[in-house]
Amino acid sequence: MRRTAQLIVKIFTVGILEANCYIVGCEKTGEAVIIDPGFWEAEYRLIMREADRSNLHVRYIVNTHGHFDHISGNGIMKRELDIPILIHEEDENLLRDPERNLSRFMGLNVTSPPADRLLHDGEDIEVGDLTLRVLHTPGHTRGSISIVGEDAVFTGDTLFKGSIGRTDLPGSSFKEIIHSIRDKIMRLPDGFVIYPGHGPASTIRREMESNPFITSLSREPS
Repeated sequence: MRRTAQLIVKIFTVGILEANCYIVGCEKTGEAVIIDPGFWEAEYRLIMREADRSNLHVRYIVNTHGHFDHISGNGIMKRELDIPILIHEEDENLLRDPERNLSRFMGLNVTSPPADRLLHDGEDIEVGDLTLRVLHTPGHTRGSISIVGEDAVFTGDTLFKGSIGRTDLPGSSFKEIIHSIRDKIMRLPDGFVIYPGHGPASTIRREMESNPFITSLSREPS
């Protein structure tokens, strides 16, 4: 767990592809969102017990994109907590389609209930006294988003420590993911912590200095 003045971040590695699932909460109010619940039933129970121990009350499900390893727990959470599912409008159609969300390629049949709220670039998600901002960062999928908190960004499968998301999948684009990273994520302050969809955390500064996909890029628009 990591704390700032207001932001609480709890990190869980879940599912067969070891995706990162985050509970992001407001320290003052205990209100929270869960980002990318790519878990199964047993993992859900463990995660919610940790939320209860920390007095965090999950109010929203936020999917950074619609691939199965980031949405497989949507149905469990909807059934148990009846809370809204939020996803970018361009990825909403992946929720109910095992071929588009890639679960069929793994021999699975993952589907999610429909979204309750379709997100757009620049809009805010209010969580207690926190405001989380949506950045539309397409490239890995058409509707990939990053979620910006007070000194952190949750990048889904757009940006990893030392790497970037795959762009050889349906709906993906190398040109778009580079644009998203260069012109949106890398414009955040250097000290911002990057919480990716897989693997360890990093910072904007560290990735600017060492990520081979980024070191040749300029912060200036091309």
